[in-house]
Amino acid sequence: MESNHLQKFYDKTPAERIRALKAAGILDEKATADLQAGLRLPQEIADNMIENQLSTYDLPYGVALNFLIDGKDYAVPMAIEEPSVIAAASAGAKLIAKAGGFRTTIQERVMIGQVALKNIADSAAAGQLILSNQEQILQAANAAHPSIVKRGGGARRVSVRVIPPDERESTPEFVVVHLHVETLEAMGANIINTMMEGVIPYLENLTGGEALMGILSNYATDCLATAECRIPAALLAKGTWTGEEVRDRLIEAFQFAYVDPYRAVTNNKGIMNGIDAIVLASGNDWRAISAGAHAYAARSGQYRSLSSWKKAENGDLLGSLTLPLPVGAVGGSINFHPAAKMTKEILGYRSAAELEAIIVSVGLAQNFSAIRALVTEGIQKGHMGLHSRSLAISAGAVGDEIEQLSQQLKTEKNMNLATAQALLAQIREE
Repeated sequence: MESNHLQKFYDKTPAERIRALKAAGILDEKATADLQAGLRLPQEIADNMIENQLSTYDLPYGVALNFLIDGKDYAVPMAIEEPSVIAAASAGAKLIAKAGGFRTTIQERVMIGQVALKNIADSAAAGQLILSNQEQILQAANAAHPSIVKRGGGARRVSVRVIPPDERESTPEFVVVHLHVETLEAMGANIINTMMEGVIPYLENLTGGEALMGILSNYATDCLATAECRIPAALLAKGTWTGEEVRDRLIEAFQFAYVDPYRAVTNNKGIMNGIDAIVLASGNDWRAISAGAHAYAARSGQYRSLSSWKKAENGDLLGSLTLPLPVGAVGGSINFHPAAKMTKEILGYRSAAELEAIIVSVGLAQNFSAIRALVTEGIQKGHMGLHSRSLAISAGAVGDEIEQLSQQLKTEKNMNLATAQALLAQIREE
C-alpha cells in the first residue's frame, strides 16, 4: 500500500487518519462520515442482542496497513485494547510486502455437525450401517434446511467416529456421526444445528441407539486457511544483527515453540492477538475461532506452534500458518453491527474465503513481528514504548498531558504506575 496519504499514519490524529484513508481511496463518502460520527451500537439493537443488557463496552477500533495478500492491497481493521498489536501487524506486513506479500490457500469451506449416539450394541456394525445409508441421511439433513440447498449449499457427506470408553472417567462408548455441510457465505451454526436435530430420529431408528445431542463442531478441520510468505535474508537485518542471523534465530524460535508447550501457548497467543482482533472487528465469533485454533495446535497429541518458519534452499525465510477459519461474510451481527459493517466496507472482501485469506495473513504477520523482536532487541522495547500511553492514561493524564507524560516515561528506567503518577504530579506543578 504505497499511497503517500498513509505515510506516518501513526503520527496522525484519528480525524487525520480518517481523512487519509479517504484520500487513499479506502473509504468512500458514506464510510468517512460514519467513522467521523463514531461506530456506536444503538441501544435498541444492543438490547435485542443479549439478555439483561445494560450498556455497551467499547474497544479501540484501528487499522493495520501494508498488507499485500494474493496481489491485492488491504488496510485491515482491528478491534483490540492491547498496545503494539496493530503496530506489529503493520510492520510485519510492510516487510513481507517488500518480499512479494502473502500467498494464501483456502480449503473447501465445509463445516461439521455432530450427533453423538450411545447404547449401541455393535458399534462397528452401526458405523457401517450409517455409511451405507449416507444418501438417506443427507436427504434428511437437507430437508431440515431447504433454503441453503436452494442457494447451492447443503449437506455433502457423512463420516463416523467410534470413541471407546475411557476407564479413568468411566465414559461410555460413543458412535459419533459427522455431517459435512457447505454453508456458502455464512458461518452456518444455525444451519448445521437445525440439520443435526433433523437427522437424529433417522439415526436412532437406523442404529437402535440413543442420541445424546446434535450440534455443530467449532473444530472446523474441513475449513482450513493457509498463509505463506517468502522473505530474502537480506530484508531481515535488524540493528547489529545480520539478515542470516535473524533468519536462523527466528527458525530456532519456531523450533522452540514446536517442542515446548509452555512456549507454544505464548507463541500462539501472539498469533491470536491479530486473529481475534480482526475476527471481532468483522462481526464473527472470535471465541469459536480461538477454540478451534488451539485444538488444531494440539492435533498431534502435543500442543505445538501454529506457525512454521524454515529455510529455503536459496537461504530465504519461509513462513507458513494454517488455521481452521469457519468465518462468515453474512449473517449475525455482520449485517447490522456498525463496526462489522465498516470492516466489510474497508476490507472490500467479496466472499468468506477472501476474509479467511486476510485473517490468516494477519496472524502470520503478527507472529513474524513478535518473533523477530524476541530474537533481536527483545519484546519489551517496542511494547513498552507503546504501553507508555496506556500507563499515562491510567495515572490520570488527560489531553496534552498524555503525550507529554508518555514521552517522559520512555526515558525512565522503571516504567510503572508509581513512576507515571510521580511524573504527572511534576508536570502539573510546572
